[in-house]
Amino acid sequence: MEPSEKIDNLTDEALVSAIVKTNDTLLFAVLYDRFASMVYNKCYGFAKDGDEAKDLTQDVFLKLFVKLGSFKGKSKFSTWLYAFTYNHCVNYVTRNTAKKFEKKSVDYTDIENLAEDYDESSDFSDMRVDKLKKALELVSPDEKMILLLKYQDNLSIKEIESVLGIGESAVKMRIKRAKDKLLTVYDNEFS
Repeated sequence: MEPSEKIDNLTDEALVSAIVKTNDTLLFAVLYDRFASMVYNKCYGFAKDGDEAKDLTQDVFLKLFVKLGSFKGKSKFSTWLYAFTYNHCVNYVTRNTAKKFEKKSVDYTDIENLAEDYDESSDFSDMRVDKLKKALELVSPDEKMILLLKYQDNLSIKEIESVLGIGESAVKMRIKRAKDKLLTVYDNEFS
């Protein structure tokens, strides 16, 4: 087996461990190749501009190379990287509040999950997806992030708990508060 084949067969977590031990930029390039399109898509969802999304993607990977040692393996690496990317993009949105917030959005192809999964109230199931997308733009980046982690990326409570570094009850409370806020915004804007 060729050395490159051995590298390609490494799990994400094993690859990260090898990068942390050696600081090998060639190994990091393999990690970049595995996740660049996912990170770019997340960044594009926030920036809605191809060039800005490319810049954000580069920023995420530069920051990632420095912070890779903070990955503790309590979740899948891809889950951790989702949260890392979201946090970077949320900070980007926060830093750029002078720009119109309406231009910042996320890929909502799976947003219907939010309406389907909200079984505490039938109100969400009656929402129109296009209006729900607009309402999501009006809640805080942190509220939007936790809702998207849960309903767009389909992360479990346990996975969200691990990537955000908070307890199960805190995750559930934040999701509930974010849903309630989204429902209030939706009712105020579109009713």
